[in-house]
Amino acid sequence: MREPRRGLEGHEPPDSALSPRTAFARLPPVVRALVRYAPRDPWELDTRSLPPALARLRRKLRAFAERHLGPAALACDAAPHAEPGRIGDRARRVLVAAGREGLLSDMLPAPLGAADPRLFRHPLPMMAALKTEELSAVDGGLMLLVSAHALGVAPVVLSGDLGAIRRYVLPAFRASLAGEPRLFAFAITEPAAGSDVEEGHGAARLSPGVVAREVEGGHRLRGRKCFISGGDIAKDVVVFAALEGEGIASWTAFLVDAASPGFRVARTELKMGMRASGAAELELDDVFVPRARQIGGPRDGWALNRATLNLSRLPVAAMGVGFARAALDAAAEFACAERLGNKLLIDHQEVQLALADMLADTQAARAMVWTAAQRRQPIQREASGAKVFCTDVALRVCARAMDLLGNHALLHGAHVERAWRDARLTQIFEGTNQINRLAMIEDVQEQLLATIARLSAEGARP
Repeated sequence: MREPRRGLEGHEPPDSALSPRTAFARLPPVVRALVRYAPRDPWELDTRSLPPALARLRRKLRAFAERHLGPAALACDAAPHAEPGRIGDRARRVLVAAGREGLLSDMLPAPLGAADPRLFRHPLPMMAALKTEELSAVDGGLMLLVSAHALGVAPVVLSGDLGAIRRYVLPAFRASLAGEPRLFAFAITEPAAGSDVEEGHGAARLSPGVVAREVEGGHRLRGRKCFISGGDIAKDVVVFAALEGEGIASWTAFLVDAASPGFRVARTELKMGMRASGAAELELDDVFVPRARQIGGPRDGWALNRATLNLSRLPVAAMGVGFARAALDAAAEFACAERLGNKLLIDHQEVQLALADMLADTQAARAMVWTAAQRRQPIQREASGAKVFCTDVALRVCARAMDLLGNHALLHGAHVERAWRDARLTQIFEGTNQINRLAMIEDVQEQLLATIARLSAEGARP
């Protein structure tokens, strides 16, 4: 049996007199308290920095992902494209486990939902960000299968309509906890309007594709929605529709029962990534929605849409962190196992530099998410900025890992190519990254206008 190595090539061993850890140990106690720290896994160090309730949640989520998503990930990703509304046995078992463990009912505290009430001392986006990072680090498709449901529930909760929450959300939560997942979906995208419906300037010029016509007792909805995550298996779909004869400013949210006559899942997309979760095209052919299933007031839909996106863009940013982490871990393990010439890859300085860049990118992305997610009220420029930065980082880290793994990166079991495919979608949904950059400018518009006015008053050229 080989003796354990004392250090990496190009570095003094940790027990060397020139190692910072050894040197710090010789300093006076009061100084050691400021500068000395024990070697610890970065994930563990980050987790210990969280408040106790959030640290427990992060540990629970990691354990769930490793126990349930890990064994099913490769098979679900490689499974043949399913017919609309069909879900494979392995993916269904993941959903059932998620329901039983409270991951489908964690937007409300117990006894209304499944979340530990102590968690609600902290902002909801922080809890959601921890969830999506931990699940994404294992598999993006199964993560989305579990997480898209929260996006559908969000407008109902944000409407503040306690009656709607009691009638529709709580029974779904109870069913999921009992092992019968009842899922929600969020439907804004239309065939002729993608990110237009996630940005005011584009929406102002858009002709609505889904229209609600008022009839006795409610509304009838006609039109199509597309690329709806989980829309193929959801029992209830929050559909945003313009009132007849009006534009997107009249958007109203309707909770459509998927069993309603005239509602049909027309197709699901054959996707490059996040394949375990369906992206559905939904057809509404004069679907009747009772007035009790209108979420919020008439014309409140645009506000509910934007509020939901401000919440959800931080968890999407955290997905990017999870994918970057997965790629970094795979690259580090490969570098420690494979040799080039007579040396392990990890002993080559250029490999160490590549891993250091990947580590720095991932740390920066996580810090950006956690900082923005600590706010009780999500700030649009921060949520959109985190979404842009972290999802771009995810692709950059995945690409760097693929460079390091070479041919091995293309193997399905290597995780890196799957993380790259899954991460690419995060730059597109919840508003493309270009739209999110514009959302950042939209959020500082008043300050920019004030600057123009000040410069004009000072005689500077506006």
